[in-house]
Amino acid sequence: MSKPTLQEIRQVLLEEIQAAQPRTPLDGSLQQDTVLTRVSRRLNIINDIELEQAVLAEWFGLFNTGYLSWGHNLSNTSPPFCHVTGRGKSALASLSRDPANPAGYLAYLHSLAPLTPVAMSYLVEGLNCYVGGHYKAAAVMIGGATESMVLELRDHLIQRLGELGQPIAPKLNDWRIKSVLDELQQFVDGRKTTLPRELREEFSAYWPAFTQQIRAVRNDAGHPSSVDPVSPEAAHASFLVFPLLAQLATGVHEWIAKQLG
Repeated sequence: MSKPTLQEIRQVLLEEIQAAQPRTPLDGSLQQDTVLTRVSRRLNIINDIELEQAVLAEWFGLFNTGYLSWGHNLSNTSPPFCHVTGRGKSALASLSRDPANPAGYLAYLHSLAPLTPVAMSYLVEGLNCYVGGHYKAAAVMIGGATESMVLELRDHLIQRLGELGQPIAPKLNDWRIKSVLDELQQFVDGRKTTLPRELREEFSAYWPAFTQQIRAVRNDAGHPSSVDPVSPEAAHASFLVFPLLAQLATGVHEWIAKQLG
């Protein structure tokens, strides 16, 4: 059996933390040995020091990035007692698709839409930055993944218009991503009646909000005007909306390929 990846180890850790954490004050406390014993059983670890150390590295990483904290209360402040922080509870609330759990997040994304290798490379690096607590870098990477997806959509549209002998708006070839976004929106808006009803409604409701949110966070990180321009919450929001934006972009791709004409 192949060894689990670091992403898979992290997912198992988070799942076992979720299962073991007390739900009420009467449920006792969360303790290190309880979680790690459950993880060891899940991963079937037997005399494998390399795997054990990989589990420990991921376990302590959850403390370093603020998902867990030592202590249960002021009477039990030290290990093995620990507790899930507010940030940790937020991640566990949507564990199957939260960026704190890259394996689950990517599985959720793949269930909605495919990504090209370029966009995926930015997204995976962004997830690595996010779980490491590097939120500015994560914001830049998720912004890069979004721009790659938008430019692929633009290139597909230009190719299709060329095949049909239709004019191509100069702004589609602009080097500024905002100009491309605006022109794409204007193009689709001008042909809304040819879009399937569900796609038309989703585009009108979500495209401007999705792209603006991710661009704003990315620009704040890439062109900072303050010491801490990107909060964990802002980066988190960008990752949460990205799969839905990818799904929407896929729908527009399919419309361009099949119905534009």
